[in-house]
Amino acid sequence: MRRPQRLPRRPRSGRAWRFQRSPRNGIELSDHAAILKRNLDAVATRIAAACQRANRRQAEVRLLTVTKTRPPGILRDLISLGVRAFGENRIQEAEPKIAELPETVEWHLIGHLQSNKVRRAIALFPWIHSLDSAELVERADRIAAELGRRPNVLLELNVSGEASKHGAHAPEDQEALFQAATRAKHLSVVGLMTMAPLTADPEQVRPCFRRLRELRDALAPRFGEGFRELSMGMSGDYEIAIEEGATWVRVGSALFEGITETMANAAPSAPAAGEPGKDG
Repeated sequence: MRRPQRLPRRPRSGRAWRFQRSPRNGIELSDHAAILKRNLDAVATRIAAACQRANRRQAEVRLLTVTKTRPPGILRDLISLGVRAFGENRIQEAEPKIAELPETVEWHLIGHLQSNKVRRAIALFPWIHSLDSAELVERADRIAAELGRRPNVLLELNVSGEASKHGAHAPEDQEALFQAATRAKHLSVVGLMTMAPLTADPEQVRPCFRRLRELRDALAPRFGEGFRELSMGMSGDYEIAIEEGATWVRVGSALFEGITETMANAAPSAPAAGEPGKDG
């Protein structure tokens, strides 16, 4: 297996997640918070093992917790456990959560972005993983200028070629996307994103992840040193994605295993003591 290209060390302030080994301020964890902590620890262990197998530093890989359909109370439990990066699919679902939760949260839009939702997306999300056409990039660049924003964006590619997947696939569409992105003046174009095929054997998705990494490496001279991100891998295959160079893994179901709908709805929406006011 070819070793992924080693990336520069991330600054400590850029960490999106950490794990708190004991309940904060001596407060006993609730049932659902205890389950979340157990799941977070399990995912952290698997991330560490995948990094070791690939001879990568753990700091190169960030966990993006996919929180679509999850209520704010559950997100507050995650915040109390040190999670800071949340991924949402739908703008209308994310907006009230963004308004309610602390400003320390880093919000990522990972779902398909329609052109008529670009303005709201740029106003709400500092990270957008799903720009998949030249037209969308041009519109996002124009609106970012109007709003005085500069979001981090990733270009979504359909590497698998599946008709059900979003992302640029045809070579001419990909090249048009890349050219529009290089012209963008108000977007930080930081890397690539893809959705791998759903399969019972995670090894079958390895070529998809490897191809995205190869494309990232080939494009790096056009975009510069900051073009290093690879958003790929979900609950069923994130270890393979890490071995192939992922810098963001989008994990949802593995983190919420054992959390029933009743427990989720019972999670408090008020701030915890000491806490300031595609996928998964």
